[in-house]
Amino acid sequence: MQQLEQTLKTALQAAAQATFGQEIPAASLVLQPTRKDFAGSFTLVTFPLTKAFGKGPEQIGQALGEWLKANAPAVRGYNVVKGFLNLEIADAEWLQLFGELARQPAGAPVPFDGPRNVVVEYSSPNTNKPLHLGHLRNNFLGYSVAEILKATGATVSKVNLVNDRGIHICKSMLGYQRFGHGETPDSAGIKGDHLVGHYYVLFEKHYREEIKQLESEGVANDIAKRQAPLMLDAQQMLQQWEAGDEAVVTLWRQMNGWVYKGHNSTYANIGVDFDKFYYESGTYLLGKERVQEGLGKGVFFNKENGSVWVDLQAEGLDEKLLLRADGTSVYITQDLGTAELKYEDFGYDSSIYVIADEQNYHMQVLQATLGKLGKPYAAAIHHLSYGMVDLPNGAKMKTREGTVVDADELVLEVEEAAKAATLEKGKTEGLSEEELTQLYHTLGLGALKYYLLKVDPKKRMLFNPAESVRLEGDTGPFVQYSYARISSIRRKAVEQGVVELTDFSQLTELQPTEQELIQQLAGYAGVVAEAARSLSPAVVAQYAYDVAKSYNRFYTEVPIFNEADPLKKAFRVALSAKTAETIKTSLGLLGIDVPERM
Repeated sequence: MQQLEQTLKTALQAAAQATFGQEIPAASLVLQPTRKDFAGSFTLVTFPLTKAFGKGPEQIGQALGEWLKANAPAVRGYNVVKGFLNLEIADAEWLQLFGELARQPAGAPVPFDGPRNVVVEYSSPNTNKPLHLGHLRNNFLGYSVAEILKATGATVSKVNLVNDRGIHICKSMLGYQRFGHGETPDSAGIKGDHLVGHYYVLFEKHYREEIKQLESEGVANDIAKRQAPLMLDAQQMLQQWEAGDEAVVTLWRQMNGWVYKGHNSTYANIGVDFDKFYYESGTYLLGKERVQEGLGKGVFFNKENGSVWVDLQAEGLDEKLLLRADGTSVYITQDLGTAELKYEDFGYDSSIYVIADEQNYHMQVLQATLGKLGKPYAAAIHHLSYGMVDLPNGAKMKTREGTVVDADELVLEVEEAAKAATLEKGKTEGLSEEELTQLYHTLGLGALKYYLLKVDPKKRMLFNPAESVRLEGDTGPFVQYSYARISSIRRKAVEQGVVELTDFSQLTELQPTEQELIQQLAGYAGVVAEAARSLSPAVVAQYAYDVAKSYNRFYTEVPIFNEADPLKKAFRVALSAKTAETIKTSLGLLGIDVPERM
């Protein structure tokens, strides 16, 4: 595509010289795709040329277009709409371009001038609950961004910081200690992360009851929250944990082990992975060292109660607590340590944190605090801030109230919905039970991932499970179905002995839908580069959908196996094959598999 654009720019420079006696730098000629409601493939905006040429934008467009049509073999025709010169490209150019595309291997690195050594941190679950819908958007975003950056040839490391310590973990531990009666995942018959999450919710239930009791005795709400016996016991347990109390640490290891097993099962099921795990319990002590370093440098300060703070008012922020008065750490403490460990392990030039927009301020504080410490990696921190996921009824997910949409249950739900939609279409002939089970998982998970990734990460979104699995419209199953349709065509081509070719220079004309499809396939590299720049898988999702739509128009309007000309038939099979490859590669960047049959 770049070569074709360069050919057009060279021709436009010659046209400007011939018609207006003006030299135009190629960099000032910006070509963009022509809007679908106008004829043409590329559009030049002529308004910026009026001052230099001394003519109106339409006059400039007409003059340049006439010269190009008469003298540039690449230009078949043109039309001018106000200040927009729309260029129609000769079929020979598209066929040459397709030949180049057909010879390119799938997954070749995309040119990109962004960072080359990247760490993407995502998931970051707490070990007091199972993964939920919000975690799914986080995991899918992190995995997809990592894959997109890999497609540019960057070295990418996927890491997971597990929040395995702190007051919230002690809440689930205390809940289990008080109300568990020795129950285990095996004895309860449920996953360990679900069991631990149950006791976190149970803790909060009894904690709220204690608050109400204190309030009934005349204690103010804010004081009641601090003085409730369960909260005081949880805080004491945290101090015991940091002091290495054997009984507390043993319980902590046991319950975290249950959660790790449950989380890893979910990760495997949803198709995400990590190159390295970090644990808050292993990074907070290093963070405490950095706090002491900051005190020594005079960039942090103590308050009267002994707590440690950093003053970031000059950075447009505020004062931020780094260490509590009792010596226990807060989130930012371990974040200081984790950032350093990641830099030591990977020497990154970009460290991407996939964290919800509720933590925008926290991430600004982290970067500014590292800057105060003079750390060389402070400037490399990038917060991929994403919007929260709302439920259809507008409720927010709150683990402590037991109102979350559980990730494991949601995956099962979309698999069942995919099964129902597939059976309604009656497309399951010849597939074994094992193949059908895999198909429903592929479709359900693809529907879920696509639905959560097709929205720009910065936007808050509403999740609708039923809408996500539809086989028509802007959905994962629609794109997957387009791939499966082409797979069927390729199998039929083999059966009929259609010759595989990559040189179609002998063809003399293309159908409009063929030309449109070639142009879209040629845009793959630009799409991936844009997705890498913006860290937005939504760009790739939109592209995959557009390619699938274009292919379905081509399939409807242009005969393949009913074509009498063997060269045209071979070309259309090859065009179909390259489309399938592009769809598969694009969906792969989103972490979505494709079915060969459906």
